Amino acid sequence: MVKEMRMDLNPSSLHKRHHVFVKFVVCFLLLGLAFRLFVSDSFRFSSSVVETPTAFETNTITDSLPLSSASSSLPVQVPSSGDFLANEGQTFPNAECDLFTGDWVPDPSAPAYTNASCHEIEAHQNCMKNGRPDSGYIYWRWNPRDCELPRFDPEKFLDFMRNKAWAFIGDSISRNHVQSLLCILSQVEQAIEVYHDEEYRSKRWHFPSHNFTLSVVWTPFLLKADIFEDINGVSLSEIQLHLDKLDETWSQQYKNFDYAVIAGGKWFLKTAIYHENNTVAGCHNCQGKNLTEIGFDYAYRKALKTVLSFMMNSDHKAFIFLRTTTPDHFENGEWFSGGTCNRTGPFKEGEVDVKGVDAVMRDIELEEFEKAASNGAENGMVLKLLDTTRLSLLRPDGHPGPYRQFQPFAKDKHAKVQNDCLHWCLPGPIDSWNDLLMEMVNRGTYQ
Repeated sequence: MVKEMRMDLNPSSLHKRHHVFVKFVVCFLLLGLAFRLFVSDSFRFSSSVVETPTAFETNTITDSLPLSSASSSLPVQVPSSGDFLANEGQTFPNAECDLFTGDWVPDPSAPAYTNASCHEIEAHQNCMKNGRPDSGYIYWRWNPRDCELPRFDPEKFLDFMRNKAWAFIGDSISRNHVQSLLCILSQVEQAIEVYHDEEYRSKRWHFPSHNFTLSVVWTPFLLKADIFEDINGVSLSEIQLHLDKLDETWSQQYKNFDYAVIAGGKWFLKTAIYHENNTVAGCHNCQGKNLTEIGFDYAYRKALKTVLSFMMNSDHKAFIFLRTTTPDHFENGEWFSGGTCNRTGPFKEGEVDVKGVDAVMRDIELEEFEKAASNGAENGMVLKLLDTTRLSLLRPDGHPGPYRQFQPFAKDKHAKVQNDCLHWCLPGPIDSWNDLLMEMVNRGTYQ
Protein backbone atom coordinates (compact mmCIF):
# COMPACT_ATOMS: atom_id res chain seq x y z
CA MET A 1 0.00 0.00 0.00
CA VAL A 2 2.84 2.39 0.92
CA LYS A 3 4.76 1.62 -2.27
CA GLU A 4 1.72 2.31 -4.39
CA MET A 5 1.21 5.68 -2.74
CA ARG A 6 4.86 6.61 -3.26
CA MET A 7 4.72 5.68 -6.93
CA ASP A 8 1.83 8.09 -7.37
CA LEU A 9 3.97 10.87 -6.03
CA ASN A 10 6.52 10.35 -8.82
CA PRO A 11 6.96 13.66 -10.84
CA SER A 12 6.49 11.88 -14.19
CA SER A 13 3.28 10.33 -12.96
CA LEU A 14 2.05 13.70 -11.68
CA HIS A 15 2.68 15.28 -15.09
CA LYS A 16 0.69 12.59 -16.82
CA ARG A 17 -2.20 12.95 -14.40
CA HIS A 18 -2.18 16.70 -14.82
CA HIS A 19 -2.37 16.26 -18.58
CA VAL A 20 -5.34 13.87 -18.28
CA PHE A 21 -7.08 16.23 -15.86
CA VAL A 22 -6.75 19.17 -18.30
CA LYS A 23 -8.25 17.07 -21.10
CA PHE A 24 -11.14 16.07 -18.86
CA VAL A 25 -11.90 19.70 -17.92
CA VAL A 26 -11.84 20.84 -21.57
CA CYS A 27 -14.17 18.00 -22.62
CA PHE A 28 -16.54 18.81 -19.78
CA LEU A 29 -16.70 22.48 -20.79
CA LEU A 30 -17.35 21.58 -24.44
CA LEU A 31 -20.11 19.15 -23.46
CA GLY A 32 -21.68 21.79 -21.22
CA LEU A 33 -21.68 24.37 -24.01
CA ALA A 34 -23.23 21.89 -26.47
CA PHE A 35 -25.92 20.93 -23.95
CA ARG A 36 -26.79 24.58 -23.32
CA LEU A 37 -27.16 25.26 -27.05
CA PHE A 38 -29.32 22.15 -27.49
CA VAL A 39 -31.64 23.05 -24.61
CA SER A 40 -31.97 26.64 -25.82
CA ASP A 41 -32.95 25.56 -29.35
CA SER A 42 -35.35 22.96 -28.02
CA PHE A 43 -37.04 25.48 -25.78
CA ARG A 44 -37.51 27.96 -28.62
CA PHE A 45 -38.96 25.26 -30.86
CA SER A 46 -41.39 23.97 -28.25
CA SER A 47 -42.59 27.50 -27.57
CA SER A 48 -43.33 28.10 -31.23
CA VAL A 49 -45.48 25.03 -31.84
CA VAL A 50 -47.80 25.13 -28.86
CA GLU A 51 -50.75 24.71 -31.24
CA THR A 52 -49.64 21.22 -32.31
CA PRO A 53 -52.29 18.72 -31.16
CA THR A 54 -51.48 16.54 -28.20
CA ALA A 55 -52.38 12.89 -28.11
CA PHE A 56 -55.36 13.71 -25.90
CA GLU A 57 -56.69 16.37 -28.30
CA THR A 58 -56.31 14.08 -31.30
CA ASN A 59 -58.12 11.26 -29.55
CA THR A 60 -60.93 13.61 -28.56
CA ILE A 61 -61.60 14.42 -32.20
CA THR A 62 -61.34 10.92 -33.59
CA ASP A 63 -63.44 9.51 -30.78
CA SER A 64 -66.20 11.91 -31.80
CA LEU A 65 -66.31 10.47 -35.32
CA PRO A 66 -66.86 6.99 -36.78
CA LEU A 67 -63.60 5.08 -36.56
CA SER A 68 -63.65 4.10 -40.23
CA SER A 69 -63.43 7.67 -41.49
CA ALA A 70 -62.00 9.78 -38.69
CA SER A 71 -59.00 10.81 -40.78
CA SER A 72 -60.11 9.98 -44.31
CA SER A 73 -60.42 13.60 -45.43
CA LEU A 74 -57.42 15.14 -43.70
CA PRO A 75 -55.40 17.47 -45.97
CA VAL A 76 -52.01 16.07 -46.88
CA GLN A 77 -50.16 19.41 -46.91
CA VAL A 78 -48.51 20.13 -43.57
CA PRO A 79 -47.32 23.66 -42.71
CA SER A 80 -43.62 23.83 -41.95
CA SER A 81 -42.26 24.75 -38.51
CA GLY A 82 -41.26 28.11 -39.98
CA ASP A 83 -44.91 28.87 -40.67
CA PHE A 84 -45.75 28.25 -37.05
CA LEU A 85 -42.94 30.48 -35.84
CA ALA A 86 -44.11 33.37 -38.01
CA ASN A 87 -47.75 32.90 -37.05
CA GLU A 88 -47.18 32.76 -33.32
CA GLY A 89 -44.52 35.43 -33.16
CA GLN A 90 -46.25 38.24 -35.05
CA THR A 91 -48.87 39.59 -32.68
CA PHE A 92 -49.84 42.83 -34.39
CA PRO A 93 -49.34 42.64 -38.17
CA ASN A 94 -49.23 45.63 -40.48
CA ALA A 95 -52.41 47.58 -39.87
CA GLU A 96 -52.69 48.23 -43.62
CA CYS A 97 -52.96 44.53 -44.42
CA ASP A 98 -56.30 43.38 -45.85
CA LEU A 99 -57.39 40.61 -43.51
CA PHE A 100 -60.20 39.52 -45.83
CA THR A 101 -58.18 38.79 -48.97
CA GLY A 102 -56.45 35.47 -48.63
CA ASP A 103 -56.76 31.70 -48.87
CA TRP A 104 -57.75 28.73 -46.78
CA VAL A 105 -54.60 26.74 -46.06
CA PRO A 106 -54.19 23.29 -44.51
CA ASP A 107 -53.71 23.34 -40.74
CA PRO A 108 -52.80 20.05 -39.04
CA SER A 109 -53.33 21.34 -35.51
CA ALA A 110 -56.48 20.38 -33.65
CA PRO A 111 -59.25 22.97 -33.29
CA ALA A 112 -59.48 24.94 -30.06
CA TYR A 113 -62.40 22.79 -28.91
CA THR A 114 -64.52 19.78 -29.87
CA ASN A 115 -68.08 18.70 -29.19
CA ALA A 116 -66.64 16.82 -26.20
CA SER A 117 -64.97 19.86 -24.63
CA CYS A 118 -67.71 22.44 -25.34
CA HIS A 119 -71.31 22.11 -24.22
CA GLU A 120 -72.66 25.26 -25.89
CA ILE A 121 -72.97 23.79 -29.38
CA GLU A 122 -76.53 23.85 -30.67
CA ALA A 123 -77.76 20.42 -31.76
CA HIS A 124 -78.21 21.42 -35.42
CA GLN A 125 -74.55 22.51 -35.67
CA ASN A 126 -73.07 19.61 -33.71
CA CYS A 127 -71.88 17.81 -36.84
CA MET A 128 -69.49 15.44 -35.05
CA LYS A 129 -72.11 14.18 -32.63
CA ASN A 130 -74.70 13.94 -35.39
CA GLY A 131 -72.50 11.53 -37.31
CA ARG A 132 -70.81 13.50 -40.07
CA PRO A 133 -68.34 10.91 -41.42
CA ASP A 134 -65.50 13.21 -42.58
CA SER A 135 -63.32 15.48 -40.45
CA GLY A 136 -61.13 17.27 -43.00
CA TYR A 137 -63.25 20.43 -42.83
CA ILE A 138 -61.86 21.30 -39.39
CA TYR A 139 -58.21 21.25 -40.50
CA TRP A 140 -58.06 24.53 -42.44
CA ARG A 141 -57.33 28.07 -41.34
CA TRP A 142 -57.84 31.45 -43.00
CA ASN A 143 -54.55 32.97 -44.13
CA PRO A 144 -54.48 36.62 -45.36
CA ARG A 145 -52.09 36.99 -48.28
CA ASP A 146 -50.10 39.98 -47.06
CA CYS A 147 -49.73 39.26 -43.34
CA GLU A 148 -50.15 36.63 -40.67
CA LEU A 149 -53.42 36.26 -38.77
CA PRO A 150 -52.61 35.24 -35.18
CA ARG A 151 -54.70 32.51 -33.64
CA PHE A 152 -57.38 33.56 -31.22
CA ASP A 153 -55.95 33.77 -27.70
CA PRO A 154 -58.85 33.15 -25.28
CA GLU A 155 -56.87 34.06 -22.16
CA LYS A 156 -55.68 37.34 -23.63
CA PHE A 157 -59.16 38.11 -24.96
CA LEU A 158 -60.81 37.58 -21.57
CA ASP A 159 -58.16 39.67 -19.83
CA PHE A 160 -58.81 42.49 -22.26
CA MET A 161 -62.59 42.17 -21.89
CA ARG A 162 -62.51 42.37 -18.11
CA ASN A 163 -65.47 44.43 -16.83
CA LYS A 164 -66.86 44.79 -20.37
CA ALA A 165 -69.93 43.62 -22.30
CA TRP A 166 -70.11 42.27 -25.84
CA ALA A 167 -73.22 41.57 -27.95
CA PHE A 168 -73.95 39.76 -31.20
CA ILE A 169 -77.05 41.33 -32.73
CA GLY A 170 -78.80 39.59 -35.63
CA ASP A 171 -80.34 36.31 -36.72
CA SER A 172 -79.40 32.66 -36.18
CA ILE A 173 -76.01 33.13 -37.89
CA SER A 174 -75.15 35.53 -35.07
CA ARG A 175 -76.16 32.82 -32.63
CA ASN A 176 -73.96 30.36 -34.54
CA HIS A 177 -71.10 32.87 -34.24
CA VAL A 178 -71.49 33.49 -30.52
CA GLN A 179 -71.50 29.75 -29.84
CA SER A 180 -68.16 29.48 -31.60
CA LEU A 181 -66.76 32.23 -29.38
CA LEU A 182 -68.21 30.62 -26.25
CA CYS A 183 -66.59 27.31 -27.12
CA ILE A 184 -63.18 28.91 -27.61
CA LEU A 185 -63.43 30.91 -24.38
CA SER A 186 -64.65 27.89 -22.42
CA GLN A 187 -61.14 26.44 -22.64
CA VAL A 188 -60.11 29.18 -20.19
CA GLU A 189 -63.28 29.86 -18.23
CA GLN A 190 -66.72 28.30 -18.32
CA ALA A 191 -69.46 30.88 -18.86
CA ILE A 192 -72.61 30.93 -16.75
CA GLU A 193 -75.89 31.43 -18.59
CA VAL A 194 -77.77 34.17 -16.77
CA TYR A 195 -80.64 34.86 -19.18
CA HIS A 196 -82.59 33.42 -22.08
CA ASP A 197 -85.83 34.44 -23.73
CA GLU A 198 -88.84 32.17 -23.98
CA GLU A 199 -87.68 30.56 -27.21
CA TYR A 200 -83.98 30.43 -26.24
CA ARG A 201 -83.09 32.61 -29.23
CA SER A 202 -81.64 35.47 -27.19
CA LYS A 203 -79.23 34.59 -24.40
CA ARG A 204 -76.73 36.18 -22.06
CA TRP A 205 -73.69 34.65 -20.33
CA HIS A 206 -71.37 35.88 -17.62
CA PHE A 207 -67.69 35.04 -17.05
CA PRO A 208 -67.39 35.70 -13.30
CA SER A 209 -63.59 35.60 -13.06
CA HIS A 210 -63.35 38.42 -15.59
CA ASN A 211 -66.71 40.10 -15.04
CA PHE A 212 -67.26 39.81 -18.78
CA THR A 213 -70.78 39.64 -20.21
CA LEU A 214 -71.52 38.08 -23.59
CA SER A 215 -74.94 38.31 -25.25
CA VAL A 216 -76.72 37.27 -28.40
CA VAL A 217 -79.83 39.25 -29.30
CA TRP A 218 -82.08 37.60 -31.87
CA THR A 219 -83.47 40.26 -34.18
CA PRO A 220 -83.48 38.96 -37.77
CA PHE A 221 -84.43 42.31 -39.33
CA LEU A 222 -82.83 44.64 -36.75
CA LEU A 223 -86.09 46.58 -37.15
CA LYS A 224 -89.49 46.21 -35.56
CA ALA A 225 -91.16 43.19 -37.13
CA ASP A 226 -94.26 41.12 -36.48
CA ILE A 227 -93.32 37.57 -37.41
CA PHE A 228 -95.80 34.73 -37.75
CA GLU A 229 -93.72 31.58 -38.15
CA ASP A 230 -93.67 28.26 -36.36
CA ILE A 231 -90.50 26.61 -35.11
CA ASN A 232 -89.94 24.96 -38.52
CA GLY A 233 -89.98 28.29 -40.38
CA VAL A 234 -93.44 27.82 -41.87
CA SER A 235 -95.20 31.19 -42.26
CA LEU A 236 -98.77 31.50 -41.06
CA SER A 237 -99.05 35.05 -42.41
CA GLU A 238 -96.91 37.74 -44.04
CA ILE A 239 -94.25 39.44 -41.95
CA GLN A 240 -95.13 43.03 -41.05
CA LEU A 241 -91.86 44.98 -41.22
CA HIS A 242 -91.58 48.58 -40.02
CA LEU A 243 -88.74 50.14 -42.00
CA ASP A 244 -88.43 53.28 -39.85
CA LYS A 245 -88.57 51.71 -36.38
CA LEU A 246 -85.78 49.88 -34.58
CA ASP A 247 -86.38 46.61 -32.79
CA GLU A 248 -86.41 47.62 -29.14
CA THR A 249 -85.25 44.15 -28.19
CA TRP A 250 -81.71 45.31 -28.92
CA SER A 251 -81.94 49.12 -29.14
CA GLN A 252 -82.98 49.50 -25.50
CA GLN A 253 -79.98 47.42 -24.41
CA TYR A 254 -77.49 49.11 -26.70
CA LYS A 255 -76.15 51.47 -24.03
CA ASN A 256 -75.01 48.43 -22.02
CA PHE A 257 -72.66 47.10 -24.71
CA ASP A 258 -68.99 48.04 -25.08
CA TYR A 259 -68.67 45.96 -28.24
CA ALA A 260 -71.33 44.85 -30.71
CA VAL A 261 -71.37 42.80 -33.91
CA ILE A 262 -74.46 43.59 -36.01
CA ALA A 263 -75.61 41.75 -39.11
CA GLY A 264 -78.57 41.40 -41.40
CA GLY A 265 -79.31 38.29 -43.39
CA LYS A 266 -81.49 36.10 -45.51
CA TRP A 267 -84.67 37.06 -43.63
CA PHE A 268 -84.98 40.06 -45.94
CA LEU A 269 -85.71 37.67 -48.80
CA LYS A 270 -88.91 36.48 -47.13
CA THR A 271 -92.39 37.64 -48.05
CA ALA A 272 -93.13 40.80 -46.09
CA ILE A 273 -95.39 43.83 -46.02
CA TYR A 274 -93.44 47.06 -45.50
CA HIS A 275 -94.59 49.90 -43.25
CA GLU A 276 -93.29 53.49 -43.15
CA ASN A 277 -94.74 56.45 -41.25
CA ASN A 278 -97.41 54.13 -39.81
CA THR A 279 -98.78 53.29 -43.25
CA VAL A 280 -98.32 50.39 -45.64
CA ALA A 281 -95.68 51.42 -48.18
CA GLY A 282 -95.68 48.21 -50.24
CA CYS A 283 -94.56 44.64 -50.01
CA HIS A 284 -92.03 42.10 -51.19
CA ASN A 285 -93.13 38.93 -52.96
CA CYS A 286 -96.75 39.13 -51.81
CA GLN A 287 -98.77 38.13 -54.84
CA GLY A 288 -102.48 38.80 -54.78
CA LYS A 289 -102.31 41.54 -52.13
CA ASN A 290 -102.86 44.48 -54.52
CA LEU A 291 -99.87 46.25 -52.98
CA THR A 292 -96.91 47.98 -54.61
CA GLU A 293 -94.04 45.52 -55.09
CA ILE A 294 -90.88 46.80 -53.42
CA GLY A 295 -87.64 44.90 -53.74
CA PHE A 296 -85.90 43.42 -50.70
CA ASP A 297 -82.89 45.60 -51.52
CA TYR A 298 -84.88 48.73 -50.63
CA ALA A 299 -85.82 47.27 -47.25
CA TYR A 300 -82.29 46.06 -46.53
CA ARG A 301 -80.73 49.42 -47.33
CA LYS A 302 -83.36 51.17 -45.22
CA ALA A 303 -82.68 48.83 -42.31
CA LEU A 304 -78.90 49.34 -42.34
CA LYS A 305 -79.25 53.08 -42.77
CA THR A 306 -81.65 53.29 -39.80
CA VAL A 307 -79.54 51.06 -37.56
CA LEU A 308 -76.18 52.67 -38.35
CA SER A 309 -77.59 56.18 -38.03
CA PHE A 310 -78.86 55.31 -34.55
CA MET A 311 -75.47 53.94 -33.51
CA MET A 312 -73.31 56.65 -35.05
CA ASN A 313 -75.40 59.45 -33.52
CA SER A 314 -75.77 57.86 -30.11
CA ASP A 315 -74.25 59.38 -26.99
CA HIS A 316 -73.03 55.88 -26.17
CA LYS A 317 -69.69 55.20 -27.84
CA ALA A 318 -69.32 51.48 -28.45
CA PHE A 319 -66.89 49.59 -30.69
CA ILE A 320 -69.14 48.41 -33.56
CA PHE A 321 -68.59 45.74 -36.20
CA LEU A 322 -70.85 45.41 -39.22
CA ARG A 323 -70.62 41.81 -40.44
CA THR A 324 -71.36 41.28 -44.10
CA THR A 325 -73.85 38.79 -45.49
CA THR A 326 -73.27 35.05 -45.20
CA PRO A 327 -73.63 33.07 -48.46
CA ASP A 328 -75.26 29.68 -48.49
CA HIS A 329 -74.08 26.69 -50.52
CA PHE A 330 -77.25 24.89 -51.54
CA GLU A 331 -76.86 22.95 -54.77
CA ASN A 332 -79.56 21.25 -56.86
CA GLY A 333 -82.30 23.10 -54.99
CA GLU A 334 -83.00 25.31 -52.00
CA TRP A 335 -83.44 24.41 -48.33
CA PHE A 336 -87.12 23.66 -48.94
CA SER A 337 -86.72 21.86 -52.27
CA GLY A 338 -84.07 19.21 -51.73
CA GLY A 339 -80.93 21.36 -51.97
CA THR A 340 -77.75 19.73 -50.70
CA CYS A 341 -74.12 20.60 -49.85
CA ASN A 342 -71.95 17.51 -50.12
CA ARG A 343 -68.55 19.02 -50.87
CA THR A 344 -65.68 18.01 -48.58
CA GLY A 345 -63.10 20.71 -49.30
CA PRO A 346 -62.78 24.46 -49.90
CA PHE A 347 -63.24 26.07 -53.29
CA LYS A 348 -60.07 27.20 -55.01
CA GLU A 349 -59.48 30.74 -56.21
CA GLY A 350 -61.52 31.43 -59.35
CA GLU A 351 -63.94 28.55 -58.89
CA VAL A 352 -66.70 30.67 -57.39
CA ASP A 353 -67.66 34.31 -57.03
CA VAL A 354 -70.14 36.40 -55.04
CA LYS A 355 -73.26 36.79 -57.14
CA GLY A 356 -77.04 37.05 -57.06
CA VAL A 357 -78.68 38.24 -53.85
CA ASP A 358 -75.39 37.91 -51.95
CA ALA A 359 -73.74 40.40 -54.29
CA VAL A 360 -76.70 42.79 -53.97
CA MET A 361 -76.70 42.62 -50.17
CA ARG A 362 -72.92 42.98 -49.86
CA ASP A 363 -72.89 46.02 -52.15
CA ILE A 364 -75.52 47.66 -49.97
CA GLU A 365 -73.52 46.83 -46.85
CA LEU A 366 -70.34 48.34 -48.25
CA GLU A 367 -72.09 51.51 -49.39
CA GLU A 368 -73.94 52.09 -46.13
CA PHE A 369 -70.85 51.23 -44.10
CA GLU A 370 -68.77 53.85 -45.90
CA LYS A 371 -71.39 56.54 -45.28
CA ALA A 372 -71.86 55.63 -41.62
CA ALA A 373 -68.13 55.27 -40.89
CA SER A 374 -67.47 58.72 -42.32
CA ASN A 375 -70.24 60.31 -40.27
CA GLY A 376 -69.37 58.36 -37.13
CA ALA A 377 -65.72 59.38 -37.25
CA GLU A 378 -66.78 63.00 -36.76
CA ASN A 379 -68.50 61.96 -33.54
CA GLY A 380 -65.63 59.80 -32.29
CA MET A 381 -67.41 56.54 -33.09
CA VAL A 382 -65.62 53.33 -34.05
CA LEU A 383 -67.23 51.31 -36.85
CA LYS A 384 -65.38 48.41 -38.48
CA LEU A 385 -66.35 46.14 -41.37
CA LEU A 386 -66.15 42.42 -40.63
CA ASP A 387 -66.16 41.31 -44.25
CA THR A 388 -66.66 37.55 -43.97
CA THR A 389 -68.60 37.07 -47.22
CA ARG A 390 -65.78 36.13 -49.56
CA LEU A 391 -63.86 33.88 -47.18
CA SER A 392 -67.09 32.12 -46.21
CA LEU A 393 -68.07 31.63 -49.85
CA LEU A 394 -64.93 29.52 -50.31
CA ARG A 395 -66.06 26.98 -47.67
CA PRO A 396 -68.94 24.87 -49.04
CA ASP A 397 -67.63 21.99 -46.93
CA GLY A 398 -68.26 23.67 -43.57
CA HIS A 399 -72.04 23.24 -43.26
CA PRO A 400 -74.02 20.56 -41.40
CA GLY A 401 -75.80 19.46 -44.58
CA PRO A 402 -77.91 16.42 -43.64
CA TYR A 403 -76.12 16.21 -40.28
CA ARG A 404 -78.26 18.96 -38.78
CA GLN A 405 -80.11 15.94 -37.41
CA PHE A 406 -78.73 13.18 -35.21
CA GLN A 407 -77.59 10.17 -37.25
CA PRO A 408 -79.89 10.97 -40.22
CA PHE A 409 -78.99 7.80 -42.13
CA ALA A 410 -78.90 5.34 -39.25
CA LYS A 411 -82.12 3.58 -40.30
CA ASP A 412 -82.00 4.22 -44.04
CA LYS A 413 -78.79 5.21 -45.81
CA HIS A 414 -80.86 6.57 -48.71
CA ALA A 415 -83.22 8.61 -46.54
CA LYS A 416 -84.28 12.02 -47.86
CA VAL A 417 -83.58 14.59 -45.18
CA GLN A 418 -83.52 18.36 -45.07
CA ASN A 419 -80.04 19.87 -45.48
CA ASP A 420 -78.61 22.93 -43.75
CA CYS A 421 -76.17 24.65 -46.12
CA LEU A 422 -76.29 28.06 -44.44
CA HIS A 423 -75.20 27.60 -40.81
CA TRP A 424 -71.78 26.25 -39.85
CA CYS A 425 -70.54 23.12 -38.14
CA LEU A 426 -68.89 23.66 -34.76
CA PRO A 427 -65.96 23.44 -34.74
CA GLY A 428 -65.61 24.69 -38.30
CA PRO A 429 -64.85 27.62 -40.62
CA ILE A 430 -66.82 30.10 -38.51
CA ASP A 431 -64.15 29.84 -35.81
CA SER A 432 -61.88 31.91 -38.10
CA TRP A 433 -64.34 34.78 -37.79
CA ASN A 434 -63.22 35.10 -34.18
CA ASP A 435 -59.54 35.16 -35.19
CA LEU A 436 -60.47 38.15 -37.35
CA LEU A 437 -62.47 39.82 -34.59
CA MET A 438 -59.64 39.61 -32.10
CA GLU A 439 -57.12 40.97 -34.58
CA MET A 440 -59.45 43.86 -35.41
CA VAL A 441 -59.83 44.65 -31.71
CA ASN A 442 -56.03 44.59 -31.39
CA ARG A 443 -55.65 46.99 -34.30
CA GLY A 444 -58.36 49.30 -33.00
CA THR A 445 -56.65 49.41 -29.62
CA TYR A 446 -53.01 49.80 -30.66
CA GLN A 447 -53.29 52.04 -33.73
